[in-house]
Amino acid sequence: MEIAASDVLEEFRRGNPATFGTAFEVLFRSHQRAVYGWILRLVRNPTVAEDLTVETFWRIHQAHARFDPARGFEAWARTIATHAALDWMRAQRHETGLPSDVSAPIPGDPAVAEEIRRKTAHAFARLPPKLRVAAVLAVVEEMPHREIADALEITVAAVKVRVFRALRLLRRDLERQGIKP
Repeated sequence: MEIAASDVLEEFRRGNPATFGTAFEVLFRSHQRAVYGWILRLVRNPTVAEDLTVETFWRIHQAHARFDPARGFEAWARTIATHAALDWMRAQRHETGLPSDVSAPIPGDPAVAEEIRRKTAHAFARLPPKLRVAAVLAVVEEMPHREIADALEITVAAVKVRVFRALRLLRRDLERQGIKP
């Protein structure tokens, strides 16, 4: 059954069996890349991001009745994706950390630079997931605090607190590893 573009969100929310499948497919095709990109920013692993994108759309499918078309699909999907990524992070015992391309080049001995990158990645991996997500988005991705707050469904002040706490923990961890930030 064909659905007018203006009716896709409402048909998705309603869950009418005659139109729900088509509405969901339209939303999936329209937002899959954005959701994948968002998750990739959080988990920094393309394979995991693919799996979590599928998980996110499964959660979206299951929660269609809670969707508010006035709020917009993308923000809602980003929130669900963030929660899926946080759940995955909590379940991990060992995080691979940040890829080496995230860090700025460090002048001097390449072996020393690689060691600093590795220790920094391990320090990031040891952060609690909520602090890690806020720090990655604010410090590494340089996203505005308002966008992070919307995605995490917290206030801008809470984002600032999480980033502050994350940076404080990172500094302590790096100092324990013999790196003076």
